[in-house]
Amino acid sequence: MGLPEKMAQAADVLEILEKNGHNAYFVGGCVRDLLCGHEIGDIDIATSATPDAVQKIFDKVIPVGLEHGTVIVRYAHQSYEVTTFRMDGDYSDQRHPDSVYFIQTIDDDLKRRDFTMNAMAMDKDGTIIDIYNGQQDIDSGLIRTVGNGHDRFKEDPLRIIRAVRFASQLGFSIAPDTLRAMLSVKQEIETIAIERIAHEMEKFFRGTHVQTGIHYLRETGVHNHLPVIKDFPHLIDRLPEPMRPLHSFGAVIAMLYMLEPAVSIQTWIKSWKCSNKVKQQALELDAALARLQSDGLDRCLVYRLPDSCYKDFTVLGKFFSNVSITEKDIRDMKQLLPIKSKQDLAVDGNDIIHFFPDAKGGPWIGELLNDIEQEVITGNLRNDKKAIRDWIK
Repeated sequence: MGLPEKMAQAADVLEILEKNGHNAYFVGGCVRDLLCGHEIGDIDIATSATPDAVQKIFDKVIPVGLEHGTVIVRYAHQSYEVTTFRMDGDYSDQRHPDSVYFIQTIDDDLKRRDFTMNAMAMDKDGTIIDIYNGQQDIDSGLIRTVGNGHDRFKEDPLRIIRAVRFASQLGFSIAPDTLRAMLSVKQEIETIAIERIAHEMEKFFRGTHVQTGIHYLRETGVHNHLPVIKDFPHLIDRLPEPMRPLHSFGAVIAMLYMLEPAVSIQTWIKSWKCSNKVKQQALELDAALARLQSDGLDRCLVYRLPDSCYKDFTVLGKFFSNVSITEKDIRDMKQLLPIKSKQDLAVDGNDIIHFFPDAKGGPWIGELLNDIEQEVITGNLRNDKKAIRDWIK
């Protein structure tokens, strides 16, 4: 099998490891994405070389997880996660194995992975090692655990969330035995750090087949073990149908808030331990959606809405206001605005002080600038220093 350019570049890393007497393979998501015909994401490499050996072979190595055999190799201006073949001990914290054993063959390394589609390896020439019929499951559109599903999910219950996330991304069905195993262990989801769940759920709502993912959330009842949602389980039935992908977790929070206004955005942010960036996205989208409902798509809405929110705003606007807006509509209106940000105003705080030399400084300056900004955006005031001064006087 010919390698796509991104993997062909990384093949040099495999070749260097082999020339130094070690086995090395592409593993995990990059092999899965290649076989699914999707764009290749991060490239992970598994090798028989120990972390010490890898650090001696390559000039630039970042030791990110030595206790688990993982380092980042910087090669030709790219980063590759390189992990030593290993077997895992018990998982007492349901995330990390208590101990790992470095081994010399790829077979047992693949055995510890979560799903068959992620348990394949490929050498630098494109030859695939597929002990657990991952390729067949990809062709059949099936998500299936490697070995005993109950054991895999018990080791790390996040794999239950990953199963529904992959259903959302790939549109695959979850194999019946895997689904039964998920049901038997799903209460363990509540033991997982919420940051890990949020990371998976962000990918879940971004999935091209998110409607399939929602079907499995309902079928498994996994949502009954997620923060806030478990107290408002009806939310799952209020989600838009058909659901379209949302590209930021801030948009997900804004949507959930609008579906259940009794739970504030701040509560969602705190319960899911989201970043300030996610909080800001949620607040900006909520403000824009509220304005859309009251005034339609107007200049002030477009002026305040960041470019990064356009795509999600069109999705949520259609659902909550039944208004069909395209990103082009927003960009076209933005182009017509006299200013794109407050920095474009013809006056600033120093000008205001100059206009009123006898007045004391204070919050009134900022408030006046906000009023000027509003008047300029709406077209009631020309963005010209003299015009603004006359308007103030």
